[in-house]
Amino acid sequence: MSFVLLVVLVLLSIVFWETFKVKTRTIVDLDEQNQLLEQERELVIRFMHNMVEALGGGADRSALWEQIVHASIQATGALSAAVFELQNGSQLKGVAVEGLFPPHRHLPESSRMKLTTRAKYIEQILKSETFVVGEGIVGSVAKTKKGELVPDATEDTRINQHDDPALLVRSIIVCPILFQNQLLGVLAVVNPADGLEFNKTDFSLVENLAEQAGLAIHNADIMHIQMEKNRLDMELELASNIQGLLLPKAFPKTDELDVHATYIPAQKVGGDLYDIFVLDAHRVGIAIADVSGKGVPGSLLMAICQTNLRHFARRHDSPARVLSAINGEMMNAGMRKDKFVTMVYGIIDTRKNEIVLARGGHEPPLYLQRVGPHRRSEVISVQSEGMALGMVPSDIFDEIVEDKVIPFHPGEVFVLYTDGVTEAVNEEGTEFAFSRLADRVSLLTDQPSRVVNNGIMDAVVEFSARDSYEDDLTLVTVVRTGSSEESG
Repeated sequence: MSFVLLVVLVLLSIVFWETFKVKTRTIVDLDEQNQLLEQERELVIRFMHNMVEALGGGADRSALWEQIVHASIQATGALSAAVFELQNGSQLKGVAVEGLFPPHRHLPESSRMKLTTRAKYIEQILKSETFVVGEGIVGSVAKTKKGELVPDATEDTRINQHDDPALLVRSIIVCPILFQNQLLGVLAVVNPADGLEFNKTDFSLVENLAEQAGLAIHNADIMHIQMEKNRLDMELELASNIQGLLLPKAFPKTDELDVHATYIPAQKVGGDLYDIFVLDAHRVGIAIADVSGKGVPGSLLMAICQTNLRHFARRHDSPARVLSAINGEMMNAGMRKDKFVTMVYGIIDTRKNEIVLARGGHEPPLYLQRVGPHRRSEVISVQSEGMALGMVPSDIFDEIVEDKVIPFHPGEVFVLYTDGVTEAVNEEGTEFAFSRLADRVSLLTDQPSRVVNNGIMDAVVEFSARDSYEDDLTLVTVVRTGSSEESG
């Protein structure tokens, strides 16, 4: 019995010892796994911290790609890494590289010595080559959107192996950079520095980095879009304020003229300008202009035009000479060829009962005159020669622009407008046109200027069947008040 008991004790001891070793090994393995997980967590947290700092510093996409590449090398101990960005929906292009990353295709022999260092040369090749989704291992991962670990890459036919030993791909990890399953790019790391193969832990790290990279890049895109929107909003607000200062808030008060203006910008900031100002006891200056360009540049050009208009209007009695002087100032200022202004400027003289006007490439004014013994109303388009301001040198402009004189007696109407009015289209693409404008003014004979403008706008809205327009709509209507006896 004692021998049997001894054998049992020995067997129990062996079982206990083996169980103890298994449990100890399990504890050690779990501890190692916990350490690896903690290491991975710290790397990802550090990576995200760096990305947040980069975003806060206003880093653009290229800087963020470089951060991603650098973080992947630090996390895995790889010799090189690269990011290939998805472009045009189906092409991949190298946008960031660190270390001697093997190019996707064979190196051209003729260009090997173009750069002084091999690393710079390799980087240039990587950032210049483009390949389609599905090509090579990088293209394959882009197509499947699933990461790949290739511990031994020497036999993988998807990987291009170069003659240069420094560019031999021994082991590689390739992971897609996604946001909500939308491919942004591909991250690839090559060859551990210790000469061993990448393992599952390395693969898990790269997968996590690629996942966080997708989120960071998406946030960067959103942030830059928002920053650009904020910048545009500020620019529009500034331009709107400038424009608000330029447009007259009140019109000259006189018993002989009834003036009203209507301005409807197509956007927050328009490109139209109108101005009305007293020159002396009997004369009033009136102008309308359409400025090329919108936003701050357009509003600044408007400010320049109005300043020059009022300045030269005090110096010249001829509207043509005023436009010539403004054109000369614009040409001397070196205006860009795509920046110009169309304008009509007129001087209403109530003592002479006439309007003298000059036209610089703008829409011809509308004039409702009274003819015959019964003072029948007749609408005409006031034609005159002239070119847009800021387009041609003074010698050409001055030769063409001319003054035009029309009578302006009580009961007659003078309307300035921009092409937004006559070029408003309906659903069939037909323009409102001058003929409809003339018809509406004819129906509004003997009405105040405000009623005329409102009637024109009602007609445009009814014709186009819309409440927003692609171009600004501006009307300035002057009704000559008083009686026929007073005008004589």
